[in-house]
Amino acid sequence: MTEQKLAILWDMDGTIFDTKECHYATWVYALEKFGFNLRREVYDANFGRNNKTLIPLLLGFQPEESLVNALIDEKEGYFRQIAPEEIALVPGVESWLIEVKQAQIPQAVASSAPMENITTLLSSFNLQHYFNAFVSGASLAAKPEPDVFLETAKILGRSPKNCVVVEDAIPGVKAAINAGMTCIAVSTTCTIADLLLADHVVKDFTKPLSEILNYLGFGHLPSTSA
Repeated sequence: MTEQKLAILWDMDGTIFDTKECHYATWVYALEKFGFNLRREVYDANFGRNNKTLIPLLLGFQPEESLVNALIDEKEGYFRQIAPEEIALVPGVESWLIEVKQAQIPQAVASSAPMENITTLLSSFNLQHYFNAFVSGASLAAKPEPDVFLETAKILGRSPKNCVVVEDAIPGVKAAINAGMTCIAVSTTCTIADLLLADHVVKDFTKPLSEILNYLGFGHLPSTSA
């Protein structure tokens, strides 16, 4: 594995942005509007899945497609309305984005979120310029299936063995493993103990990414000091 072939694949919710509570509030809003209640423990256990996989788990039954689509439209419309004011960057994440950008290594968002959410949040925080691609898994098989990561690797022209996924949720970590990729997990939405399937777990983004990549056998990021 060489630095020249490396790519960094980023989950978005809980990894780049602290969105878990905002998603919870907007799911409560949408479900109550249709006469349903949301159990917090069910939401917490399934954070990170795409909407079409998540909704039956939140409801406890498989709803008609028309209800699924109506819930998604209601929830995500409200989320995009309030998220720019309600969420924040995960502390330190931009330092990693800058490191990778300066090393001229491609990086992409590979998220279960709808593409409208991806573009809305990235533009609200002026982060688009860090990424070479944006891939939504909303219409793909949900994590822990590897589809969104494999599709992103294909777009970037990288083999799975040369892709490093940054994730926060158990389904995402499992998806990275299933894709044959290296996974760095950050314990923003899960405990460190929950994420031990990952190749490396960090509490936050304070340690330079280059040090972690070197520890994982990828070598240091190319120097940009010259």
